[in-house]
Amino acid sequence: MQKETSVVNELLVKIFNEILQIEEKTLKSGYFSDLSVREMHTIEAIGSKSKRMMSEVAQDLGITVGTLTTSINRLIKKGYVERSRIEEDRRVVLVELTKKGKVANRLHERFHNEMVKEMMDGLLDDEKEVLITSLNKLNKYFIEKCESIK
Repeated sequence: MQKETSVVNELLVKIFNEILQIEEKTLKSGYFSDLSVREMHTIEAIGSKSKRMMSEVAQDLGITVGTLTTSINRLIKKGYVERSRIEEDRRVVLVELTKKGKVANRLHERFHNEMVKEMMDGLLDDEKEVLITSLNKLNKYFIEKCESIK
């Protein structure tokens, strides 16, 4: 059991680090070299569909609205995000992606889709089920752990 635990821990750490390195290298070598991985994840959290409230995006990212404001200010200066307020309640701040932000988000989605497709190709249906079940269990643990720390 100890050996299995050690192997799983080592794999999780390696996978996490490799994904971050690939994202960072891809950003730095491409058209969106002015973005950090954190900024790219902020763009991803805003999404391409419609305007979102800052509080919603901050909650999705697990950060404060103040921390998000700093990131949004940088993304606005770089041309990836626009900010507005609703007329009925000027306190409510909305953010949405610009055309440039939507392109960056689509390319980031493509990276994730390719990664998942490559991982799933060649797996049998029952192996896919085991993988999905295991990842769901892991995700549930992380959510519960994160909530217990707050």
